[in-house]
Amino acid sequence: MVAKKGNMVKVHFTGKKMDGEVFATSYGNDPLEFELGQGAMLPGVEEAVEGMATGEKKEVKLPPEVGFGHHQDELILMVERSQFPEDFTPEVGMEFQVPQPDGSVAFFKVLEVHESEVKLDANHPLAGETLIFELELLDTKDKE
Repeated sequence: MVAKKGNMVKVHFTGKKMDGEVFATSYGNDPLEFELGQGAMLPGVEEAVEGMATGEKKEVKLPPEVGFGHHQDELILMVERSQFPEDFTPEVGMEFQVPQPDGSVAFFKVLEVHESEVKLDANHPLAGETLIFELELLDTKDKE
């Protein structure tokens, strides 16, 4: 069966940077399961899975615009230290995530630490990167 929008799909994947560094993989864990075309995955991954046949493997290169986006200067923020929990000691290079009200997660990297403020980068850690995804379509079926 060929995957099309509206299908429930199961996909194994490995995501790599252009230098070959693996940043994520589903192999050794459960495959990803999602409804194709609902925006649950990166746009480039959804595009690549659409049209694949069950059992097919594919490697795709995703530029930032269909991956994690381009680095945005407006996502560099100065935050008052008083906004952090008392037991949190920010250090340059530290990365952390903050759950958002809509269920998503915001990523932050500490760029500078000052007496009263902390400079944060709220871009996704892979923003601006061209990525390579190895995909394997394990199953596709009509949504029940």
